[in-house]
Amino acid sequence: MRKKLALALTGVATLFALTACGGGAATPSADLNATLDPANPTIVKVGASPVPHSQILQYIDENLAKKAGIDLDITEIDDYQTPNLALSDGSIDANFFQHVPFFDDQVKTKGYKLEHGAGILLEPLTAFSKKFADAASVTDGALVVLMNDPSNQIRGLRVLESAGLISGIVDGDSVLTVESDEAKNPKHLKFQEVNAEQVPKFYQEDSTVGIAVVNGNYIVQAKLNKDEVLAVEPTKDNPNANILAWRAGEKTAAVAKLDELLHSDEVRTYIKTTWPEGDVIPAF
Repeated sequence: MRKKLALALTGVATLFALTACGGGAATPSADLNATLDPANPTIVKVGASPVPHSQILQYIDENLAKKAGIDLDITEIDDYQTPNLALSDGSIDANFFQHVPFFDDQVKTKGYKLEHGAGILLEPLTAFSKKFADAASVTDGALVVLMNDPSNQIRGLRVLESAGLISGIVDGDSVLTVESDEAKNPKHLKFQEVNAEQVPKFYQEDSTVGIAVVNGNYIVQAKLNKDEVLAVEPTKDNPNANILAWRAGEKTAAVAKLDELLHSDEVRTYIKTTWPEGDVIPAF
């Protein structure tokens, strides 16, 4: 089952207290030693970004889960903060939305006790522009909108660096360290930081925006015009693969099975055929 909720950062457990859809035979996944039984599937509650994560989970639920002994209860979450909060407080069993550097930053800064599996997919960041045909035509002082979380912001800055718009970007850089540094920012670009899910809205609706650096899942979700692409994040040796996460010490048999299915040949083929232009690519 897949459902969509716009969740605030308060009252998460209450909002997640919904009845799973999977038939009366399904059982909760809390037992760490549970044996998976296709005749009595174990419910796994998963929080996921709508695109592509929820779509992939829905494919698994409809095609692979039943014979593996699990039943996915999928909740779509539009923001990047709620999924780890919901996982940490026990509202869900796992989440599927984040890359490893974001996960590491959340664990470090918020104290979450979480673990994760191997990389599943990669969504390259892309710089879009309605005003400029290429990097060479970007004018002095152009406004750039990009994500405000540290792990994605440094990725965005490196996309701009790969296009030759800024230079000398190092780990720990942010718009604050780059904007006023003429050596790094010779075009005197101006930066606006917003939540990742808001970047496409600013790009589409604010005529002052010159460039927007957008995360791959939101590119697909907002159906952005590929003719407006200015630069794309390199995929070779990219460390930003998205992963399945769960609470530390609580990798149940059902969660382990889901992680296994997410790394299956069937899912690899599904990703390649569903996003043939490379907006989403397998990382395994």
